[in-house]
Amino acid sequence: MGMKRLLRAIGRVLGVVGVALTGAYLFALRPWHRQWGTTDGEATGALPGDDFVGDADVVSTRAITIAASARSVWPWLVKLGQGRGGFYSYERLENFFGLQIHDADNILSEHQHLGIGDEIRLGPPGSNAPSFHVALMDPGRTLVLSAPGWELGASTATWTFALHELSPGATRLVVRFRGQSPSLRARVVNRLVVEPVQFAMERKMLIGIRERAERARASATEGRRR
Repeated sequence: MGMKRLLRAIGRVLGVVGVALTGAYLFALRPWHRQWGTTDGEATGALPGDDFVGDADVVSTRAITIAASARSVWPWLVKLGQGRGGFYSYERLENFFGLQIHDADNILSEHQHLGIGDEIRLGPPGSNAPSFHVALMDPGRTLVLSAPGWELGASTATWTFALHELSPGATRLVVRFRGQSPSLRARVVNRLVVEPVQFAMERKMLIGIRERAERARASATEGRRR
């Protein structure tokens, strides 16, 4: 009986700790990572593609400042995708799950042409990884990808990339994801599992784009000096 009481007590303690940690994540950490890097205006402002997903319950807006012109950043967005330029994120982790991602460190001319309806894959053909399609595109400014039948819990989703040039040598890259959860279970999974993973990968992607665009700009500047 003593051991059973001890196990029940441990179970109650673990339950309380679990509830406390979940609450801390939902009410403190989650709001932070869903708006990582943004200003108040960027976090709440409208972006192209917002109206594609009604009643979205999976929403995040993240941003980063890049020391390059919007024109210089755009080529890195155009070649996003598996079998294209990759996603500039955790390549080894992506490939551990069989996604066959290869992040390019230079501009690939063969992947600089996109059209409405073109597919942007997250994994190789024939895999279970979801795909996006180009829904809207304003070269040098906006790229909106749409994913009907989003396989990580949402029935529809959009992924918007917006460039706002602050000056000829500084650009804000704002990325917004919007999706719907088809069930309560999917909503819980999205909040506690999908969203944290998405944050880690997307944050790394934003940093990866910044590093590549700024390195290319520095290289071009050095070349002109010579």
